[in-house]
Amino acid sequence: MANWDKFTETLARGVARGTSRRGLLAWLGGAVTGAAALPVLPVSRAYAAGGHSGSPGRPAQTSGTDQDPGDRTQCDYWRYCAIDGFLCTCCGGTVNSCPPGTEMSPITWIGTCTNPADGRAYVISYNDCCGKSSCGQCLCNRNEGDRPPVRPQSNNDYNWCLGTESSVYNCSTAIIIGVATEPR
Repeated sequence: MANWDKFTETLARGVARGTSRRGLLAWLGGAVTGAAALPVLPVSRAYAAGGHSGSPGRPAQTSGTDQDPGDRTQCDYWRYCAIDGFLCTCCGGTVNSCPPGTEMSPITWIGTCTNPADGRAYVISYNDCCGKSSCGQCLCNRNEGDRPPVRPQSNNDYNWCLGTESSVYNCSTAIIIGVATEPR
């Protein structure tokens, strides 16, 4: 026991010699400031708003018209103009939902695609589905409107499985979030 006491005393004195009260207060202040910034991160806001898959009452996203031309399992489907990844429609999911056993990432990239049926441009949210290994079917890499990595919200080259239980990528969805406005 005497050796333990001596070791503890030596350790405590070493820490006391190498630190100051001001240093400790500065470290605590930084920790408090950093902790206060966590709720403003986009992952926290998305989950607080119920933006993840499985949310009760989340409306199905449609184009607002019965005309939705194209094969959703093909890369040339109009909603896939800025997609990069495996299509969830080939992996057990739909264009709007993830396959069973996966979770939709609350963080997305966006693109603007034109529906050939009505000629209108729609804002498309590309959500990655995460939690299972890659689907490996229907790989689609279209880069229309892709921006450099300095504008991550418009870049499809990231693994967007952030804010989910697992960061393992499975497939990507293409959800219509609204009609794009005309430039003024």
